[in-house]
Amino acid sequence: MKALVYETAHDLADFALERTEVPEPTLRDQDVLVEVRAIGVNPGEAFIRRIRSAEPGGRVLLGWEFAGVVIAVGEHVQRFTVGERVFGTGDTTRDGGWAERLAVDHRILAKIPEQLSFVDAASLPIGALTASEALFRDQDTLPTGVDRVLVLGGAGAVGSLATQLLKTRTSALVISTASREASRQWCSQMGADLVLDHTGDVPAQLKAAGIPHVDMVLSTAASADHLSWIPDILRPFGYLSVVDGVPSLDVGALAAKSLSLHTEMVFSRIVHGADPEAQGQTLESVAEHVAAGRLRPITTRRLDGLTAETMRTAHELVESGRTIGKIVIAT
Repeated sequence: MKALVYETAHDLADFALERTEVPEPTLRDQDVLVEVRAIGVNPGEAFIRRIRSAEPGGRVLLGWEFAGVVIAVGEHVQRFTVGERVFGTGDTTRDGGWAERLAVDHRILAKIPEQLSFVDAASLPIGALTASEALFRDQDTLPTGVDRVLVLGGAGAVGSLATQLLKTRTSALVISTASREASRQWCSQMGADLVLDHTGDVPAQLKAAGIPHVDMVLSTAASADHLSWIPDILRPFGYLSVVDGVPSLDVGALAAKSLSLHTEMVFSRIVHGADPEAQGQTLESVAEHVAAGRLRPITTRRLDGLTAETMRTAHELVESGRTIGKIVIAT
């Protein structure tokens, strides 16, 4: 089958992905084989492309957000049958979905609602799962006493889905941040009650809005850069949830208010075998909300064809730091 692969970690200027022939995926007992119809493109994949090289003689096949059709099932799979449309993520210890076909554990997938296209379905999994786990952890509700949530970076995929999930599942006041007029409008469309500018004085903007503090901050980008003011806006015993995988974070500033720090990595359940079924259940819930009109897909840019050229265009957009919603490639 054809796939987009590379051998050596590289920057965008030296883009080295090529479409080439690779072996067919091998199914495990819990796997389904999916014919990939659309893929979401994520900043995390661009980051991995810059730092991960293949083993000698090998190649790297990325891509962990997709929608497609089940064309084969493993021995222990009962949730899906051949011909069903599914969406989900994958496993970063295995080949990804920048390919014609993908073998993936069925427990982290869900069926696509009939009214949803492959492209729009592929815009949802990473953002929805990351936001859900970052906000709710492994519970059904926010922590007790969390009534005001600030989403730092509200126009990206995680921020967009976090805002929608909060408005759908809770009564919390949702405050988003955005730095441009287009992204501020997008945050409002997602349901934010208030939109602030994170390039300005956020504590002062909150005070001007009559909000003395928030109970939780979900930080989706540049968390280390914003840590100088985040403790100022959180109440004592508040919560900071970080999803951008910063290599180092000085948490000393959190101690004065006894703040809780939570981190999130969307692949932790499948990589460590920690109740992977929970992710499939989360996506099933997302599908139900979409079908009922309570959640909307976040595709803002569609590219066509799984080629090196379309993937480079997608990575240029992602690495610009100005992406709103989700870029999706229809294969």
